[in-house]
Order: sequence, then structure tokens, then C-alpha cells
Amino acid sequence: MVLLALAAGPTLPRVPASDEGSSSRRGTYEGGRYLIEVPAGWNGGLVLFAHGFRGTFDSPLTSHLLDRGYALAASSYRTEGYRIDLFVDDMRALLDLFIREVRRPRWVVIHGQSMGGHVAIASLELHPGLYQGALIECGVIDGIGLADFYVAARAAAEYLGGVNLFEAPDRETLIRRVNGQWLPRMGAPPAYTERGRRFDSVLKYLMGGDLPLRLQGMPPYYIRYVAPDVGPATRELLRAASTVQVRYRIDPGLGVDENELNAKVRRIAPAEGARSQSANPAFAELTGRITVPVLAIHETGDGRVPFSLQQAYRRRTLASGTSHLLIQRAVRWPGHCAFDGEVREQAFDDLVAWIEQGTKPDGDDVLAADVSTLGLRWTPIRHPEDPVQRREPYRK
Repeated sequence: MVLLALAAGPTLPRVPASDEGSSSRRGTYEGGRYLIEVPAGWNGGLVLFAHGFRGTFDSPLTSHLLDRGYALAASSYRTEGYRIDLFVDDMRALLDLFIREVRRPRWVVIHGQSMGGHVAIASLELHPGLYQGALIECGVIDGIGLADFYVAARAAAEYLGGVNLFEAPDRETLIRRVNGQWLPRMGAPPAYTERGRRFDSVLKYLMGGDLPLRLQGMPPYYIRYVAPDVGPATRELLRAASTVQVRYRIDPGLGVDENELNAKVRRIAPAEGARSQSANPAFAELTGRITVPVLAIHETGDGRVPFSLQQAYRRRTLASGTSHLLIQRAVRWPGHCAFDGEVREQAFDDLVAWIEQGTKPDGDDVLAADVSTLGLRWTPIRHPEDPVQRREPYRK
């Protein structure tokens, strides 16, 4: 009987619902501005919302949570920019604030969106036991791997385009160089030149393979790959970027030898100590050592936070023996954080059932050899340019 109970998965005790009425609190704390919403008859579950880069702390799950008796707390963070090292602490302080102002919840889920996905996954790895689960949407789930992607793409663009993209004296000069030299040589999706087709092939592999609607999701972010907005807001992120470990791939028949590409492309090393697990753990490489359930949803055609981050973190959990705690779902759509609300709400409900009842949800094999069919089960509205037009039944 003991073995059967253990095999059933984690269960959490039920607690009586609160008899108090609903409450809404706003104010400031050491982590910036905060919002706390507690519904009447609160069931004891709490969701902390970690917003994205330059986003707002208005959770897209607010109505769904409050209607079902869950409390919500959200933070503006203490500053703008990409400071995961600060934001992980801001979320911890928000939980402490909630406990002081309301009471201790019976479980806490951290919900990370975009950059908030980096906040969420780093929180789980750096502070095991603090949260009982995580929902990550369109998230930077492989952490510093996002910076690696952008710098690797820029280095490939430089080599294949024959235009120096790293040593311009200022951003205005770089933009003139890109518009006046690089773009005419390369073209832009989908109207590539021969050189541009080579770059797109490299990008395809950096982004996770021949993913559905990848090309449709790239145009808003294409110039960012070659001329990123480098400034104080992203300084800490980019100083930890590295391409030393990147192995570039390119399709055959495009006139570029893969071995030569890897030998000659510019390599970028991180600043000293920037990826240190001891000195700067929030910007170090993640380990995959999670201890609680994580459910991640991600668009296949996300041009801002590429799907390859999902694949990279899956590999980390496989190496750490924790892959059973990670469920990933692909959504066949171009864009970043453009989910249908039904997809997000279903993911949250499935995560709660996993935490409370031990009912492990289904997901996708993000490391499948053929990525063209990813997300068929989790995409309720099919994009008009989706190569697979037959409508599949959506799981509710």
C-alpha cells in the first residue's frame, strides 16, 4: 500500500476554504510595486506572476484564478531591464509579503512569462522547496541560452554577409551598416538572396529545426538578430553570452562548408566571472535540477524567444535525471506570447491537477527527430499558413 501511494505521485492536503471576503491590495515594497488579489472563499492556492521584459505585472490568468478560488500576487520588480539576479529575490520578497499580509498558502506556483520564465526556472533551481510548481509560457526556460542564441546568430550573420557587425563605434553606425550593406546582400524573410538563404539555414538550426510557422514569426525580430538593442537594460545578460560551445549547422548544397563555417565564424567568450555559479548564479548556465512539476507552453514560430530553448532545457533535465518533472507543449503559431487564453488556462489547470492529485499531464516530445507535427494537440485555432491544415481535436 505504501508503494502504491508513492507511485500515485505528490498529493497535498486540502484545507478549509477561507470564509473571509475578497480583498485587493496594492502598494510598494522592496521589490517595487505589488498587487495582491485574494478571492472570497480562497482555497489556499497562490500564484505568483513574474512578468516579461518591459512588461506589466497584469497577469493574463487573473480572471481564471479568481473565479476558481486561487489567490494572485504580482510584482513590478524593483527596476527595469533584464536583471534576473534581482528579480528572483523580488519574487521571494513578494511571497514573504503575502504571508505577512494574508497568511501562508498551502501551495505556491510561480507563473513566468517571457523573461519571467527565466525568473521562474532560476527560482526553482536556486531555491528548491520555495515553490511547489511552475507554469512557464513563451519563456526563457534555458536562461542565459537566450543571450547565446542572439550572439551566435549575429556572428553567423557577420560571417555569411561579409559585413562587420560587432565593431561599429555606435548603434547608429551599426544600423547604417546593416541597412546599407548587410540587408542588400542578404534580403529578409521570405525574400532572401543566395547569401540570405545560407543565413536562414543556420538560423533554422539555432532556433530548433524546421518548426511550423518559424518563417512567419521571424520578421518582427529579424533585425534584432544582427543589430540588437545593446544598452544598460541588457548589459548583464549580454556580458554573460557565449558562443564558445555553439556548433553551427547548415544544410548541404548552399555553397558553405559546415566545418569551415565553425572554424572561421567569430567566437564570443563571456566576461570574466559572468557565468559563475558561485558569483553570478542567475546568469550562469542552468543545471536542469528541478524538484517540482514544471509545465511549459511555447509557440513554434516564436522569433523572439526561440523554441530551441525548450529543447536545450529538456536536455539538461535528461542529464540531471529530472525530465519526469518537465512537461512541454508546443503551440503552432507565429509570434511571442500570443497564446489563445484557453491554451494557457488549460495548462494551468493541468499543472494544478499534477500538484494536487499526482495526475501527470501530457505534452510533446520537443526532441523528436521530426518537429513538423509538434503542437497538433495543443493548438485550438489553426493558423491559415500552417502546413498541416487538417483540424485535430483539442484536448480540454
